[in-house]
Amino acid sequence: MSFLSRYQFSVKPQEALLIVITMFWGGTFLAVQYAVTLSDPFFFVGLRFATAAMAVGLLSLRSLRGLTRLELKAGVMIGIAIAFGYSLQTWGLQSISSSKSAFITAMYVPLVPLLQWLCLGRMPGLMSCVGILLAFIGLVLLAGPDGNLLALGAGEIITLAGALAIAAEIILISAWAGKVDVRRVTVVQLATASLVAFTMMIPAGESVPSFSPGLLVVALGLGIFSAIIQVVMNWAQRSVSPTRATVIYTGEPVWAGIFGRMAGERLPVLALLGAAFIIAGVLVSELKFKKKKALAQVAQDAENKCTAQE
Repeated sequence: MSFLSRYQFSVKPQEALLIVITMFWGGTFLAVQYAVTLSDPFFFVGLRFATAAMAVGLLSLRSLRGLTRLELKAGVMIGIAIAFGYSLQTWGLQSISSSKSAFITAMYVPLVPLLQWLCLGRMPGLMSCVGILLAFIGLVLLAGPDGNLLALGAGEIITLAGALAIAAEIILISAWAGKVDVRRVTVVQLATASLVAFTMMIPAGESVPSFSPGLLVVALGLGIFSAIIQVVMNWAQRSVSPTRATVIYTGEPVWAGIFGRMAGERLPVLALLGAAFIIAGVLVSELKFKKKKALAQVAQDAENKCTAQE
């Protein structure tokens, strides 16, 4: 029996949906890059998530009547993480290149299992760890084709802080998954993210930009998509571990590169190699050891074969 036959490959419907969401997620990079030329980061993020909150809220009016204290707490904490994650990442893009931003943001990949272990006491499995390692190597190759060492400036530090917030978001969603109503928590977290982002305009010295049809279209479009993302993430991570979800999310820069190529950008050979590593990481993370009983049967069959040969 071959080595691979000792493993089984399976993708849950929830995981498949996360993969699809990640594909579209990667396509939003060009839209955000365009938006920051029309608006400051905190205002844009606030408008984006205000739209998302209203979209989910209108579809969940009846459900909101049963909002519990636990759901309010969960939604507020997740919303704070979302606000800082998206705002800091958008802010950082104003002073650093997209490739450097992608690499630093990718730090949330190893941060998730670390925070998962520190905060929840859950050790990730062997194959999940291998998958994360492969995906992270791929992200380094994908985002750093010039091979230059990172010199941390203001933009890099801001983006790194955003990566930590994104990791915290994934952990918090998993911590309350299955304990709260998905729609109610989603409305609270999106509204909180919007409120926090708008509030941060004051210390950041931002002002409301002049009306722009382009900004409005991008904000509304990304707002609705953000609503879909949060609903799917909250639902799917009831049965998908934070570690496996994180590896799936690492496909985002791959899709961002594909959409960028469609817009006229070109991926160098090293970046294509990085994309291959990321895909390998996703696949490896989906490998599971078969049950001990099955492995015991394999060992017994091998022993019987050796005995017969003797």
